[in-house]
Amino acid sequence: MNIMLTCAGRRNYLVKFFQEILGNRGLVFAGDASAEAASLQEADQGFVLPPINHIDYFETLLDICQEHQVGLLIPLNDLELPLLARQRDRFLQVGTLAVVSAPEIIDICFDKWATFEFLKSCGIPVPQTYLSLAEARQGLERGEITFPVVVKPRWGSASIGIAYPEDDEELQLVYSFVNKLLSRTFLADISASAPQQCVLIQQRVFGEEYGIDVINDLESRYITTFVKRKLAMRAGETDRAITVRDETLENLGAKIGHKLGHIANLDCDVIVNSQGFYVIEMNPRFGGGYPFSHMAGANLPAALIAWFNGETADMGWLKVEANVMSSKCDRLVTKLVHI
Repeated sequence: MNIMLTCAGRRNYLVKFFQEILGNRGLVFAGDASAEAASLQEADQGFVLPPINHIDYFETLLDICQEHQVGLLIPLNDLELPLLARQRDRFLQVGTLAVVSAPEIIDICFDKWATFEFLKSCGIPVPQTYLSLAEARQGLERGEITFPVVVKPRWGSASIGIAYPEDDEELQLVYSFVNKLLSRTFLADISASAPQQCVLIQQRVFGEEYGIDVINDLESRYITTFVKRKLAMRAGETDRAITVRDETLENLGAKIGHKLGHIANLDCDVIVNSQGFYVIEMNPRFGGGYPFSHMAGANLPAALIAWFNGETADMGWLKVEANVMSSKCDRLVTKLVHI
């Protein structure tokens, strides 16, 4: 079988993880809008794709999947997920399973206001959040939240537009700035769907930061949770982390996995302090924290391939060793080009 990673960018580690488990049984393809993307240089074959919002994006991707007999399609970009979720049946018709959850699940995760409401409905602690500046100011007056707060896009990605105002003057400035900033980024179209409610104000929570991988199978059945304590961040992504055993966070993952019903990996950010834990964000895809689970013994790529083939995943692929610290680093990949 062959596998396609889309919006692969610099996620060469995922290319390698899938290549290692496939061996000579199949090929790993990488697609990206940039011909210079590092992942395209190390994949068995790289494909330059239109931007994900281009009218020809899915037709191009469908043609590639059909021509190259792609079994699993693994999307890696937040903005692609809601679009691909609504195209999933078209890929099934050409024999390709897009590893993306149902549209309503993707919407819960991509829309941070919907995330807040979902977690509240499940009784899962989440920082108090408001849809407008006026509501946030009322919350401040009532003592529901206190400075500093977090201002962030309702539909966000890559930590764009996140700020931490510490008083009302800063809040006004930051709120106006983030609204204007969104109109100049790739988040402009989705933000325009609710221009008066596209920026959230949330209580800032301090504490230790954790990442959890909540693993469901391809039938949305909960399997396990991997827990990592974050040691350092870089450009909004986990840069160094250590695996830990934490029954409370493992139980949290189980609750989310059962309630949400996603497929494959759900990458969650959690903050833990003396008052308990708070779920900050949920991303239904391979996140920047998964490699730390993989280096500690997990092998979700192997499990996905087994499930796709109707086989039982080896339980060894679904466990991590505690106290394994890993760090990301930069390296160069080179390809001879003719100009």
